[in-house]
Amino acid sequence: MSGRQLHLNVNILHAGFSPAAWRMEGSDPRASFDVNHYVRVAQIAERGTFDAVFLADQAAISDRVDFRPLTSLEPTIVLAMVAANTERIGLIATASTTYNEPYNIARRFATLDHASNGRAGWNIVTSADVAQSRNFGLEKPVAHASRYERASEFAAVVKALWDSWEEEAFIGDPTTGRFVDAGRVHPIAHSGKHFSVHGPHNIPRPPQGHPVIVQAGGSDDGRELAAEHAEAVFSASQSFEESLDYTKDLRRRATRYGRPDNSILVLAGLATIIGSTEAEAKRRQDELRDLIPLEYSLARLAGVLQVDRSRLELDAPLPGDIPLPADGGHTFFRATVALARREGLTVRGLIRALNGGTGHRTIVGTPKDIADDIETWFTAGAADGFNLMPDVLPHGLDVFVDEVVPILRRRGLFRHQYSGRTLRDHLGLARPDNPYAAAAE
Repeated sequence: MSGRQLHLNVNILHAGFSPAAWRMEGSDPRASFDVNHYVRVAQIAERGTFDAVFLADQAAISDRVDFRPLTSLEPTIVLAMVAANTERIGLIATASTTYNEPYNIARRFATLDHASNGRAGWNIVTSADVAQSRNFGLEKPVAHASRYERASEFAAVVKALWDSWEEEAFIGDPTTGRFVDAGRVHPIAHSGKHFSVHGPHNIPRPPQGHPVIVQAGGSDDGRELAAEHAEAVFSASQSFEESLDYTKDLRRRATRYGRPDNSILVLAGLATIIGSTEAEAKRRQDELRDLIPLEYSLARLAGVLQVDRSRLELDAPLPGDIPLPADGGHTFFRATVALARREGLTVRGLIRALNGGTGHRTIVGTPKDIADDIETWFTAGAADGFNLMPDVLPHGLDVFVDEVVPILRRRGLFRHQYSGRTLRDHLGLARPDNPYAAAAE
């Protein structure tokens, strides 16, 4: 396979993208709490030669736990178990810069990278919901600009810690008795607005140099964070044109930080509902929709938009004066409002179009329909790949791997087998140079 290569991740959203996935025949209601479920899904993705599995994170109950599964298990621990039961697939975990400290995150992801022989990735989020804030001593989310200012400094400190050991620092020579060359282990002596971290790290430099840095935020601040630090982004664009504009904007911003304009991979969020015929796919979509209480969907929509539910009339359009949340999540707000305005949807129609989700684009159709859409976006440069969210797991991913992946391979878009062993290999990303080595040259 030559030329530009399509990238595919799977976002393991517990039982599946649909809030009702756990109620479908063959699903395991306990999947979200069962590490073996994540292992099984990762093994299916590895059979399909996916680049990586991805885990979101929530350090709170932020949804209707009486109705649907929740994101609860700590992702790096889950992915350590996945690493032990897979060989090649990448392992991307989310960790918040708002409710952690740089040293422990640098240590956690360096450990995962060592444990997996170079397959780790860190998805940077800043966390905007009230429930998580209250679990960390705050009554409301940190202001949007402050969260992202902290995140930028946080990422810089983490990378400095990963670089604090030179490649040749570890010696381990029983004959001479030299374990580490201490002269090649450097304090970082960071003192900034948000953090004071002396260092050095207590772990040798990770196998990938840096675990791959991923970011998922569509706000202006989020794009700046990605342009400065990210190597891949998870986007939530609802339309081809929106994604193309997002990709171009992100790459323009990257050049301002002295980075090549192709240095960031854009992986668009894509939920899939697949049937052997279009009619079968739509029946499956309707079955999942019908299992979601309207009250739940309405409350979830109000939460994304951060408006009182009383303002949302089911058979009327969204109110025209809904403001962008000052300190809430901007990405899904923008995606949801854009979908409603573009399609002229009522609130009821918007709820149906979202399929119980919060703003990611959904394709409903045959394997060929899915492959055609992926090819269109990829070949036109609207995305470098996709962060897939099958409707029901593991079944929806099984179908994608068995029926969509072969089409993509026949068209020369996707690999038949892995050519490397690290996540950087899969994504075509260079291993970062150690700055101390560069300084010595």
